[in-house]
Amino acid sequence: MPHWPDRFSAAMDHAELVPLSHHHAADLAGASAEGELSRLWYTTIPAPENMAAEIDRRLGLEAEGRMRPFAIRACGRAVGMTSYMNIDAANRRLEIGSTWLAPSAQRGPVNTECKRMLLGHAFDDLDCIAVELRTHVMNRQSRAAIERLGARLDGILRAHMILPNGTIRDTAVYSITAADWPSARAGLDFRLGR
Repeated sequence: MPHWPDRFSAAMDHAELVPLSHHHAADLAGASAEGELSRLWYTTIPAPENMAAEIDRRLGLEAEGRMRPFAIRACGRAVGMTSYMNIDAANRRLEIGSTWLAPSAQRGPVNTECKRMLLGHAFDDLDCIAVELRTHVMNRQSRAAIERLGARLDGILRAHMILPNGTIRDTAVYSITAADWPSARAGLDFRLGR
């Protein structure tokens, strides 16, 4: 399965996932500038002036079969990025990660819809046995959002990686398994239906 998973697009009421391209660079630079996201110490969000290089990086990983990057669109413009990554086709596992959103798109339905589309495609179309989600152990906002998806904490990878600012990241690793998906899907659909 050299091209697993295939590129796809999906849309719900408030959010759309489309394959990432340089066409999104200007919108994404503006989204990153909003709230100076690149200055957050516990995550890695590209600075506006580095957006083209980040798109190149993600598209390079896609060419190697290691990532499927997406632009997140809302209100007619790209407001963030997300990816399928750490792709393990032989074991039908992947991670949803490298996700960020402009502050104006946070704390609303956009992220929930994106995760619903990505998880639905992973379990219902790709027959994944598990999907991972990872974040900095100190990123409480991200951890709470992951837990609201129905993911369970698998553990903490201590001293997992060195961030660009030189700090050492402990990574909280969560997953949703195929057995968990029906309950997680019901929870997501209930939240999106409210």
